[in-house]
Amino acid sequence: MKSTLLLLLSWLLCSSLFGQMRVEPPMWWTGMKNPRLQLLIHAPKVADWHPYISHPGLRMERVIRTENPNYLFIDLLMLEGIQPGKFTIEFRKDGKVMHRQPYELWAREPSAAERRGYSAADVMYLVTPDRFANGNPANDNLPGMREKADRSNKGGRHGGDIAGLLQSLDYIRDMGFTALWVNPVLENDMPEYSYHGYSTTDFYKVDPRFGSNEAYRQLCHAAKDKGIKIIMDMIVNHCGSEHWWMHDLPCADWLNYQSGFVGTNHRKSVMQDPYAAPEDLRHLVDGWFVPTMPDLNQRNPLLATYLIQNTIWWIEYAGLSGIRMDTYPYPDKHFMSNWSCAVMQEYPYFNIVGEEWTENPALVAYWQAGKQNRDGYASCLPGLMDFPLQGALRRGLTEPEGWSEGLRRMYEMLANDFLYANPYQFVIFPDNHDMSRFFTQMGEDYDLFRMGMVYIYTMRGIPQIYYGTEILMTNPGTEDHGIIRSDFPGGWPGDEVNAFTGEGLTPRQKEAQALLRQLGQWRKEAQVIHHGKLQHYLPNDGVYVYFRYDERQSVMVILNKNPQETTLELARFADRIGAARSGKDVLSGQTYALGKSLKLPPKSALVLELTQP
Repeated sequence: MKSTLLLLLSWLLCSSLFGQMRVEPPMWWTGMKNPRLQLLIHAPKVADWHPYISHPGLRMERVIRTENPNYLFIDLLMLEGIQPGKFTIEFRKDGKVMHRQPYELWAREPSAAERRGYSAADVMYLVTPDRFANGNPANDNLPGMREKADRSNKGGRHGGDIAGLLQSLDYIRDMGFTALWVNPVLENDMPEYSYHGYSTTDFYKVDPRFGSNEAYRQLCHAAKDKGIKIIMDMIVNHCGSEHWWMHDLPCADWLNYQSGFVGTNHRKSVMQDPYAAPEDLRHLVDGWFVPTMPDLNQRNPLLATYLIQNTIWWIEYAGLSGIRMDTYPYPDKHFMSNWSCAVMQEYPYFNIVGEEWTENPALVAYWQAGKQNRDGYASCLPGLMDFPLQGALRRGLTEPEGWSEGLRRMYEMLANDFLYANPYQFVIFPDNHDMSRFFTQMGEDYDLFRMGMVYIYTMRGIPQIYYGTEILMTNPGTEDHGIIRSDFPGGWPGDEVNAFTGEGLTPRQKEAQALLRQLGQWRKEAQVIHHGKLQHYLPNDGVYVYFRYDERQSVMVILNKNPQETTLELARFADRIGAARSGKDVLSGQTYALGKSLKLPPKSALVLELTQP
């Protein structure tokens, strides 16, 4: 009787542990270029047990224990020829099996390693999922989740989800967008302000209020079928304070300033400053954004491996076409080099854009692959967000013309491209989820807005448009992010205005939407904009002219800021106009003769496809 009772208690213990044991990554793939895999195991007193694995072609190389007895890390090596399949990890103690944990290796999709990322042929559409479309109201409020939906709360959750994105793919395609950058969708089970997604509480789980892992995967596949690439917004600098491991940290150095909050100084110039004090650099990299965003220590090799594997897991699982990496200069820079190289070595044709929010092009240039840096730092990061060009565009269109002001700011900033290893890989944008809406930046001047859109769609680089920009969404009188990220009209049942159908939009909003649709559809086929060279001319008298050209095509873009009709003398552009005698404006369809001069409409933008004789 006593032995039976002990067996029953042992079975109950094992069953309880089975429910509590966490294994990450939750599964993996055979055939990866890197044959190594590290498993994180979390369960009560699991370090007292010894893991055993028996699967053909799989070798357990090392078991790592930390000072926390509730963790084990297992290093595995997949030998050549290993086959996908299920197996069991046995955990033993004193010769007895204490727990059996199932695990599975999947087969990779054909050509997974050759997946193509987004490119200059694409136009990105940036969406904050909670604020775009509520396709499944049933998941707005879920038991056990800390924050509930409240659409009246500008900083709260409003209910947008993956189902809403899935239902909106035809609209996105019709607008000419070919890549979809979605703000973070991973679990953010925080007490408040969780909708933005940047306080991750589980790196392997989509937030249930957005949907599920499988729903996200279905979105990626459905988007691909419609010619739309999915770009995942990722964060490796920090997690949320309610992340599951925050209640039981694996190591004493899992976090920076693990004993308590110390804020970052945000002074990114110290990264390259030859005179910077080490303490200032430490506060930039190791400091926390806010008390609810613990700063991760990527110098811990276990955490570094965890984060790299997590990125590769999502690329492989969902079939991603790109990554936007948040707060790129804030993590340990050597880790970011290892991270970017690990991803690009596994997927050589993939693409990544890093966020380095500064208008100093020298600071931005530092991070890009191919940049020869003074300190020898090297990276595999393909591209960055072009904040310097965005700042120049904002000022260039709104301030009066002067020796260094107005359109010349745009010219001068573009002239700094010599600093970059490859500026054509940069993502250019009029606005995003962290700054005022572009129409607001332009003082709600539609003509300036139109010029800015033409610039973004024809300039070198990869355009990105924030949801709602196409219908002139604004944030007058406030920088509150909850207002900047207002709901997209028509995304909720009962909305009086519907931007998906056009119902209730003002004539000007419809005009703006039609403009971006026309530019987007044209740009899909405009290979000279995708791959052509750029030549620009010093702005004079409120007019800026530049060309995109290759061996077969040439497009002449003219921005006229003057409030009156302006005569543009064409002699100085003769080398680029060549033998062309006319150009057809992409937007109006009007053909302009290219003689000695050209009459420009007031506050206008022309996109002339030159006609060769």
